Order: sequence, then structure tokens, then C-alpha cells
Amino acid sequence: MKISVKPCKLLAEACPQAGVCPLSQIAAGTEVCIRQLAASPEVRARLRELGLGEHRKIKLVSRQANLICQVCNARFGLSEAVARDIWVEPVSPAPKAA
Repeated sequence: MKISVKPCKLLAEACPQAGVCPLSQIAAGTEVCIRQLAASPEVRARLRELGLGEHRKIKLVSRQANLICQVCNARFGLSEAVARDIWVEPVSPAPKAA
């Protein structure tokens, strides 16, 4: 079964660079759309198996020792190195700091 995913809208103020940037540079609480997987072929295949493929909307839940992402109703922990290879485009603004 193929899932249709709508394209994402860019909110440039949520990302430190214009357009797309690495997931590792996104603030916690931001919803993003994956645009490109720049990892090795093996890592790209595994990320896609986990649901972290191109055009998928995910939310960065937490930035601690690992980055915690929510994909549909599942959460995944990603290392900083893997997060640097996932290029994303913000679709919602980062939450305001208290």
C-alpha cells in the first residue's frame, strides 16, 4: 500500500539556513518534512524502513544526548551524526523560549 504525503510549506524563520537544513540544527518541538537522506545507502535504507523517508512529516520532540523524533505514533532516537544526514524543511515554527 502506497501512502500519499502532501508537500510541506517552508517557514524559513524556524531554520538557521534558508530552505533545507540538517535535522541536527532544528529546535525541539518543530515539525519538519524530510527532503533528502544524505547518509550511506545502508543507513538510508534503514531510515526508510523505519518510516523516515523523503517527504515524511516528523516532529523533533527532544534534543538530549540523542534526538527524539515522532513519526506517526512512534518515537525514534537518532544520534547527532545520523541527524546531520537527514535534510529537512520546517513546516511549523519552533516553540518560543520561556
